[in-house]
Amino acid sequence: MKYKETTEKLMDTVIKEAGSDLHLSAGSHPIIRVDDALIPLQTSPELTKEDTEGMIRELLTEKQADVFFTTQEIDFSYNFKDKARFRGNGFFQQGKVSIALRFIPNKILTIEELNLPQILKTFTEHKQGFFLVVGPVGQGKTTTLAAMIELINTERSEHIVTVEDPIEYMYDNKKSIINQREVSVDTASFHSGLMSAFREDVDVILLGEMRDLDTIAAAVTAAETGHLVFSTLHTNNAAQTIDRIVDSFHPEQQGQIRLQLSSSLSGIFSQRLIPRISGGLVPAYELLINNSAVGNLIREARTHEIQTVIETSSELGMIDMNRSLADLVRRGEITPEDAFTFAVDPVALERLL
Repeated sequence: MKYKETTEKLMDTVIKEAGSDLHLSAGSHPIIRVDDALIPLQTSPELTKEDTEGMIRELLTEKQADVFFTTQEIDFSYNFKDKARFRGNGFFQQGKVSIALRFIPNKILTIEELNLPQILKTFTEHKQGFFLVVGPVGQGKTTTLAAMIELINTERSEHIVTVEDPIEYMYDNKKSIINQREVSVDTASFHSGLMSAFREDVDVILLGEMRDLDTIAAAVTAAETGHLVFSTLHTNNAAQTIDRIVDSFHPEQQGQIRLQLSSSLSGIFSQRLIPRISGGLVPAYELLINNSAVGNLIREARTHEIQTVIETSSELGMIDMNRSLADLVRRGEITPEDAFTFAVDPVALERLL
């Protein structure tokens, strides 16, 4: 098997079928994900242990391959013929190599093209603050942040630094200067990349992920000291996100971080990608906007009341996930069954339908 040619042919298939992911495992046909459904490519032969090892070596640099076969897992990106990029993860299972590849298109879609609420644009206009996009894996967080960063790039003259693992969307300098740093290639860690950014005359910081306490603490401090910071967390909603951040700190530090968050947080956007009746995926979302009421709840450790604030503050621009799902059902975009599947509070959703 010509491993590079075969792998790139499969990548082409993902693009042509409007897929999102490609899975390569020994003992299985290649599998692509389209509209959230996994589809085996039966016309392609089952892959052997030698096939997946050969494929991973074609996708990695020599240095990356050494790391992978030592640690048995690796995150990486692959530039595919200048058509697109793929974010990859290589790992071992039952002593054999498996590969998961996520399609990252070259074109960065706009907020309108992604069917996201226009109010997200207001958060790109801030000069400082902390804005988080949250949700489970594979729900479009990176794509949403890319649309917001590209909007700043198009409309404002700023120095933007991204710290990612790996780099996903590639930006061309427009009105802004954008420097993209990849963990383990350009910087040792998210934390070290963030700390270095403070000495780089940076205006806007994009952290691909907040993985540890030091990074979270530095990100909050950056937002307090005149920087606009964007990042992600794998949490389900705004209240859970605030609790996750606070709970990352030692008990004696939690009062201080609540105080910092109450003033530096600008908003939390939670999203889910729902199968659309007409095909494809459509986002449902929740938006928390920090104001004096929300800030008080954060400081006083009353985050369990935040959901009520979101539900009763639509006139201020906040968006309740259940209302977003109900609106999609009423517009005939998604089925009621899918709405209930993705609802955090199905009982409350039932009252809206």
